[in-house]
Amino acid sequence: MTLIYITCPTESEAVKISKHLLNKKLIACSNIHKIRSLYFWKRKMQDEQEYVIMAKTKGNHYEKIKQEVKKMHSYDVPCILKIDAEANEEYSKWVNQGVK
Repeated sequence: MTLIYITCPTESEAVKISKHLLNKKLIACSNIHKIRSLYFWKRKMQDEQEYVIMAKTKGNHYEKIKQEVKKMHSYDVPCILKIDAEANEEYSKWVNQGVK
């Protein structure tokens, strides 16, 4: 199983991206969390509220998900991370049935 971690500037963008990936059957589930992010952008420290998507999928979908997110995302440099994970057998089976 793979988790895809994607940060978004707004909740509405996170929901839009999640629904798009769900409708394309690239992910089985998306959790959206409000977070506080600190980072440097153009030599200035940023302290922003963001929303993170934690999407569950199969590992071989990462490249396609990355392409789809880049087309929709409002950031010049979106964060799209692939995290390999293990899950209980029942949940893994459910995820595998939910994606192409």
